[in-house]
Amino acid sequence: MSHATSKTPTSHTAETPFEDGTFKLVLTFDESYPNKPPTVKFLSRMFHPNVYANGELCLDILQNRWSPTYDVAAILTSIQSLLHDPNPNSPANAEAAQLYRENMKEYVRRVKATVEESWLDPDDKLEDVEEEQDGAEQS
Repeated sequence: MSHATSKTPTSHTAETPFEDGTFKLVLTFDESYPNKPPTVKFLSRMFHPNVYANGELCLDILQNRWSPTYDVAAILTSIQSLLHDPNPNSPANAEAAQLYRENMKEYVRRVKATVEESWLDPDDKLEDVEEEQDGAEQS
């Protein structure tokens, strides 16, 4: 099993509240890749309709629409697209989905707070994930 960590700048998500955010995520590849997708998890705190509280994503290409032709660039592009265009009808975060549908001003305020937090994200979150994965491999 191997994993990669990416700091994903969201400059391509212009005209969204995620613009200028730098979010850390980890992609974990096991021996079934590329036939099965890697697991992808945000290390940075996210407020988004399609991101679970634990950082996992509700993203079709990582679930039921995976193809072995997808590479890391395609995954990251899909994530940037999801940040730009959430799907509130398939929510991983019900509160974010509700605000996105009913109170865009408050949704944007909450997202901008996570963007500002992304600039200050400590590096030890990666170490926590690595320790967690090492412990799981030894079990």
